[in-house]
Amino acid sequence: QLQLVESGGGLVQPGGSLRLSCAGSGVSLDNFAIGWFRQAPGKEREGVLCISSSVGSSSDPTNFADSVKGRFTISRDNAKNTVYLQMNSLKPEDAAVYYCAAEPLVFDLCDLKPSDFRFWGQGTQVTVSS
Repeated sequence: QLQLVESGGGLVQPGGSLRLSCAGSGVSLDNFAIGWFRQAPGKEREGVLCISSSVGSSSDPTNFADSVKGRFTISRDNAKNTVYLQMNSLKPEDAAVYYCAAEPLVFDLCDLKPSDFRFWGQGTQVTVSS
């Protein structure tokens, strides 16, 4: 059974950077699409970035929300069974609980709908404030 654990959240000033990690255990993440989602108080959970199942190429298909374009990137380290979310130029509106999620065997471009992902981590808090 796949288990996901997020880490790396915390308090950062506007304009700062954070790198979140999503570590998988029990199963290799290679064959899973991994998505990062966030949920702010009183708002619906929204998709941020996702990366499709690894096909062993140098770049697996990724999808991203317009609000994070040019600021956030997603990457895999298959050796560590971990997916990262690098967040740069953070804004106060990026503050939320960030979740990673996994869905097996998604080789086409992944979608950013929470309902498309079956396995979820517990989340990590990101606060952007001066």
